[in-house]
Amino acid sequence: MIKTIIFDLGGVIITIDHDEAVRRFEALGLKDAAQRLDPYTQGGIFGDLEEGKISAEDFRRELSRLVGRELTYDECRHAWLGYCADIPQRNLDMLQQLKSMGYRVVLLSNTNPYMMSFVLSPEFDGRGHALDHYLDALYLSYKMKVMKPDETFFRRVLMAEQTSPSACLFVDDGPRNVAAASQVGIQTFCPHNGEDWTQELLKVLKTAY
Repeated sequence: MIKTIIFDLGGVIITIDHDEAVRRFEALGLKDAAQRLDPYTQGGIFGDLEEGKISAEDFRRELSRLVGRELTYDECRHAWLGYCADIPQRNLDMLQQLKSMGYRVVLLSNTNPYMMSFVLSPEFDGRGHALDHYLDALYLSYKMKVMKPDETFFRRVLMAEQTSPSACLFVDDGPRNVAAASQVGIQTFCPHNGEDWTQELLKVLKTAY
């Protein structure tokens, strides 16, 4: 029986716009932004930031070096937030509904301090609530020093939650991430970025064993 639902952030709770993020980093002067940015798992300094190997300040300095001019924190943050296209209210309502139904609702996300400076602020939902208002726990790659699809990330979350894989459902728009969770024994649901997954998720929960 499913007791814990583990959500991805970008592509599930938030609709992501990879192209807009690329455009914003290109506007900063990063000509090869399209090659450096990945919709699911970052590499290079972007991956180092999301894996917690470097700080937001380290990233700002290194990106400044790459583009050949001094960038501000706010410029870097604006570029990262290009990923955030929309935050559908239906998704936030569903998180609250699932909690009211008795499920434990947590986040497992590849993310970084720039993105979370918005997501964990009162500006997040337009109603004065940060994302953690809707969740029971957050597991963030840059804080846990590991990224999906590394199975270690999932195992650490299971350990922290003190639950078994079979009692969890993982919701992520990335096929590689879903496959990794399945390898650990977690049940999975893989909606497409931007689609309304809310009713389909309820159907999955009804049929989950």
